Amino acid sequence: MNSLYLASGSPRRRELLTQIGVPFTVVSAAIDETPLTNESAVSYVERLARGKAAAGFAVLSNTSGACVLGADTAVIVDGQILGKPVDQADALAMLMALAGREHEVLTAIALTDGQHCEIVCVSSRVRFRDISVEEATTYWHSGEPQDKAGGYAIQGLGSVFVAGLNGSYSAVVGLPVCETAQLLHQFGIPCWQNLTAR
Repeated sequence: MNSLYLASGSPRRRELLTQIGVPFTVVSAAIDETPLTNESAVSYVERLARGKAAAGFAVLSNTSGACVLGADTAVIVDGQILGKPVDQADALAMLMALAGREHEVLTAIALTDGQHCEIVCVSSRVRFRDISVEEATTYWHSGEPQDKAGGYAIQGLGSVFVAGLNGSYSAVVGLPVCETAQLLHQFGIPCWQNLTAR
């Protein structure tokens, strides 16, 4: 059986992989996440997921039977990619842009064994209720938005803003579980490895 490495520092992605019973080792994969000129949102998240997987694979000392999973999530509103907020003003601007309307969340996953790389991109639609500036400010001071694409976490305190979701909840969190399981299966890595035959 191939060994899985996760090229991500995200605790949410670690939790979701653990949830489906897949053992893995975290590897470092720092890449430049600056969007390219005129790059589409789908191309952006797919490029970053592929880049993280490749960077993670490059740091392995023993690549025999190794597969590396990279992922990237972006929030898109009015065709603009919202990354992680740089400061409070940026976070409040993001939350106000999302308030009272629907936005798209794209998560791309890439899995490589060094020979070939498979990529899947999942799109979900999230609808926010109206948000007051006071609420957004209080939310910023919780610390939660600071390292989150779009300035919010659907699985955390930010869940109170979410009036509706059409798509994959786990993809909005950061790792589409269904699609990840299918991709892992293609590379000979089964889910539910923590279950024994009854």
